[in-house]
Amino acid sequence: MNGHFGDLHWWPAETPFEMAVGAILTQNTAWTNASRAVEKLRGAGLLDPSSLYQAERRHIAEAVQPAGFYNIKTDRLTAFVDFLHERYGGTMEAMFDEETGRLRELLLSVRGIGKETADSILLYGDNRPVFVVDAYTKRILERHGVVDQGRAYDEVQRLFADNLPCEAALFNQYHALLVNTGKMFCRRSPRCGGCPLRDV
Repeated sequence: MNGHFGDLHWWPAETPFEMAVGAILTQNTAWTNASRAVEKLRGAGLLDPSSLYQAERRHIAEAVQPAGFYNIKTDRLTAFVDFLHERYGGTMEAMFDEETGRLRELLLSVRGIGKETADSILLYGDNRPVFVVDAYTKRILERHGVVDQGRAYDEVQRLFADNLPCEAALFNQYHALLVNTGKMFCRRSPRCGGCPLRDV
C-alpha cells in the first residue's frame, strides 16, 4: 500500500480544532462531504472554538448541511465545543494536557463521540500513538482472513497495537493507507484489479 500510494499526509486540517470538527462531520458520510462542510464553517467564521461556541444553532446547521444529518451533527459539534469550553476553557492545548487514556475516556463521554472519532482526535489532532479502526480497516482485514467478521473495535485495534511499533507517524500513515485502499478498491463491491493487496 505504501508503495502504491506514498506518503498521504493525513489528516488534512490546518489546526487540531479543525481536525476534530472534521472527524465529527465525517461520521456516516464521505470525506468529500465533510470537507465541504468544514469549508462552509470556515467561510462563516465558525472554525475556531470561541466562534463555534457562541454561534446560533441555525448558523451551524446551515454550514454543516453538506455533511448530511445536519441536525445530528450540529448536536455533536455543539456537545464537543461545550465540553471543550466547560472543561478546558475552550482550548485544545489544555485538553491535550490530559494523559491519553484519561482523555480518551473523557472524549467518549461526549455525546456523539465514539471510539473511532475519539481515537482520530488523539492520533491526528495531537500525534498520540493510538491506532484508528474504521469500516475500511475491518472490511480489508475480514476479506483477507486476518480477523473474523464482526470483531469488536478494541480487538481489531489491539491487533495493530500488539504487532506494530508504538509510533504515531506509523499509525497515521498505516490508517491512511487502509482508508485509501478501502475507498478505491475494497469497496462494498470490491475492485480487486490493481489493488495493492491483491496478491497478499
